[in-house]
Amino acid sequence: MSLETIEFTVDGDGRSVSLPGRAHCGVVGSGDLEVLLEPKAAGSAVSVRIVTPVKGFDALWKRVVEHFIAETGLAGLSIEINDNNASPAIVALRLRQALAEARA
Repeated sequence: MSLETIEFTVDGDGRSVSLPGRAHCGVVGSGDLEVLLEPKAAGSAVSVRIVTPVKGFDALWKRVVEHFIAETGLAGLSIEINDNNASPAIVALRLRQALAEARA
């Protein structure tokens, strides 16, 4: 199975909510994914790296992640997602779970 890597950056645009700590949530399994959140030392941009076996859904991935960032106001962090055919609803759920873990 070949994997596709999607990478993009979301500008800070005045966001200032920083991530209090690192978080790891989920597992790479059938129909699931893992999310890793890590604060960055400087800047307000959010860097995103997604590894997925599903090709052609770059725009959808970007919309889901951008919605999460806009909704939470997060800035200055790195998001890594290792996907195994998860639906957008599962992606959104895992992102929120990872954020809750980081805040705990």
